[in-house]
Order: sequence, then structure tokens, then C-alpha cells
Amino acid sequence: MIKKLVFATNNEHKTAEVAKILSPDYETLNLKDINCLVDIPETGDTFAENATLKSSYVFENFGLDCFADDSGLEVEALNNEPGIYSARYSGIKDDLTNLQLLLKNMEGKTNRKARFKTVISLLKNGKNHLFEGVIEGNIRTSPAGTNGFGYDPIFQPNGYDITFAEMDMSEKNIISHRALAMKKLIEFLKA
Repeated sequence: MIKKLVFATNNEHKTAEVAKILSPDYETLNLKDINCLVDIPETGDTFAENATLKSSYVFENFGLDCFADDSGLEVEALNNEPGIYSARYSGIKDDLTNLQLLLKNMEGKTNRKARFKTVISLLKNGKNHLFEGVIEGNIRTSPAGTNGFGYDPIFQPNGYDITFAEMDMSEKNIISHRALAMKKLIEFLKA
């Protein structure tokens, strides 16, 4: 029997990415699937706090074991901005607007080092477990590729000459920050 796991997100891209990683062992449900129509506030100061706020909300209001992630891009030359504000860096939740603002803020900067970071909070049987994934890379000066979402068109992981947006999902799912954190989550679930 396939086990069901609630992923506290409304982001269809993230749901698809994670569902691919968790199958065939788990069926991934998102917030819409459990009829949670609330935009759970992310008021924490860290990725771990925000992930825990989301998983706790589902556990407390729906009584379901749940995992949630908070992810973002940390750019060294911008004092690790956008960080926890990655999805709304420009003040609105719009991938293209956020990406354009980041490129504008990077103009003239020679240090292009950046990292994508994910922290997953798994609330299982009322106990919180945290898993982290990080991938280092650089910010390109212009977007390339049409796959992925967010900052994928300008993030080039170390050891690659293409951006996340130029990779197919199966390739990205092997090396991405989310994949690395998910791998730790899966190992924990199977243990």
C-alpha cells in the first residue's frame, strides 16, 4: 500500500518536483488536496523556522503528519539576500520580477557566488525533524533555459556549465538543494 504524505505547499512546481522524488513509495498530497486553503504565514527569521511554522499549522489544524520546506537563494555579494525573502524579493510573488531585481542588484559585482538552500520540517507523531540541503553555484549575468522556476534561469551549480533551468527535471532532481534535503528525509522515513 502506498503511503500518503502531506507536503505543506500550494506551489505546483514544487509539488511535482517532490512527487517525482518520493514516488513510488509515497503519494504526495499538497495543501489543496487536503482542502487547506490558507496561505500559511512565513513569519520566521530562518528557513527552519518558516518550514516548521508550515508543518505545525497542518499538524495542529488537520491532525496529519506533514512536511514543509522553506527554500531560497543566498547571494554572497548581497549579504545572503534574498534568503528567506526569495519568493517575494521584489515585494510581490512574481518569479520574473524577483529575478530581474536580483540581476539589477548584481550589476557591477564580480563576486557571483551563491547557494540554494532548503530546510525541510517533518512533523511525524507530533515530533519535529529537520533536514537541510545546500548546493553551491554562481549567478549568471543573464537568464538561460526554460525549465524550473524562480531563480533557476540564473543559477549555475558548481561543476556545471548550464543553469538549473537548462537541466531537465530528472537531472536537477539529483543535485538540487531540495533533492539533497529530500534524500535525507527519505532515508529518515525508511529507517
